[in-house]
Amino acid sequence: MIRSHRQNEKYIQTGLDVGSDKICCAILEVDPGSNTVKLLGIGNSPATGIKKGSITHRDQLIDEMDFALQEAQTMADMNVQKLSLGISGDHIRGINTQGAIAIGNQNGTNVPTKNDITSADVHRVLDLAKAISLPVDRDILHVLPQEYVIDTMDSIKDPVGLTGRRLEARVHLITVATTAATNLVSCAEELGVEVDGIVYQGIASSIATLEEDEKNLGVVCVDIGATTTDIVVYHEGGVRHTATVGIGAASITNDIAVMLQVGIDEAEKIKKTYGSAKASMSSPDLDFELPAQNGQIKRKISEHELSRYVEARMVEILQLVMREVSRADIKEKLTYGMVLTGGGSELKNLVGLAQETINMPVRIGNPKNISGAIDVASSPIYASAIGLAQWKNFGDDLSLIQITESSIKGAVNKIKKIVSEFF
Repeated sequence: MIRSHRQNEKYIQTGLDVGSDKICCAILEVDPGSNTVKLLGIGNSPATGIKKGSITHRDQLIDEMDFALQEAQTMADMNVQKLSLGISGDHIRGINTQGAIAIGNQNGTNVPTKNDITSADVHRVLDLAKAISLPVDRDILHVLPQEYVIDTMDSIKDPVGLTGRRLEARVHLITVATTAATNLVSCAEELGVEVDGIVYQGIASSIATLEEDEKNLGVVCVDIGATTTDIVVYHEGGVRHTATVGIGAASITNDIAVMLQVGIDEAEKIKKTYGSAKASMSSPDLDFELPAQNGQIKRKISEHELSRYVEARMVEILQLVMREVSRADIKEKLTYGMVLTGGGSELKNLVGLAQETINMPVRIGNPKNISGAIDVASSPIYASAIGLAQWKNFGDDLSLIQITESSIKGAVNKIKKIVSEFF
């Protein structure tokens, strides 16, 4: 893989995670030498201006993003100039593709001579691999190498300096809807900051929670948000499949609101306080009181009855996740099973239900290698924001993300130019 330039000096980076339920901003001090991070500031805001990755109220979203940023800046006692922006939504698509080039001079024949492979060769083969036909309304966000093949030797992670006649790159592309990406960047730039990176939130959560052994031996990272669930499948150190499904933990809250005839806020409280992802782990003898409405007498319901509905919806989400995992065709190779993160992963007894449903090892993915306000930063709710602030320390993928950013930024500039011509 390409080795991006990594300095050993500590640096400060900000990540802005724009979800459908909350917006989170994290300011970190990153130490590339020890691969650790220190949380300097964190800010949160409810999200009401975006749903499933699509902006519904632009000005409202800008205000909410600004609130989270200001809160983080106050805690860190600094002003942010640049930030990394997370993107999600069911418009995200993952594609596996490949490209191949000849290495060296032809010497007047059709047979290339053997030559050392350079970084320029790797860039050329990656450019070829990503040269696929896309609809005009889509852009490539990430080019993530899986492996390289030199002549007949495969499973090579870093071909630079090796010798061969033919170099092939097998890569995973993540594409986004151009409109969704440009609109999100435009909102962030209204905060007076520069967006220096756009990162798929599923990748960001993986950066924050996964160990290298897990990526090498096989794992699926599942970030359960409010209205979407991000899925990233790893094997042999590379991304094999990505997808976002348009359902999340808010669907459980909605079910409770309808079933118990309570408001959304009350349903969310009930879910967090009494709900269990596994009904068999809740007691049918423990009742809780529902708030009286419209002069009605107070009602009671058992935790077990509530949890039956919670479990049914969570099983549906897990089944949709496994349908995506099956498309990667490597379920049997996922030695480390599944890592659940995001706000939806905090549901009680979720690990037990997931293990029973998918028949694989399961753990909760908390952000790793963090110092500072550990009691706050260790929650899976903040995995994506913390990963966004770490992506520059992600080595191999840094330069690749920068390569593909140009198309998104170009689209943003074109939109700005069109707007200026009319106004």
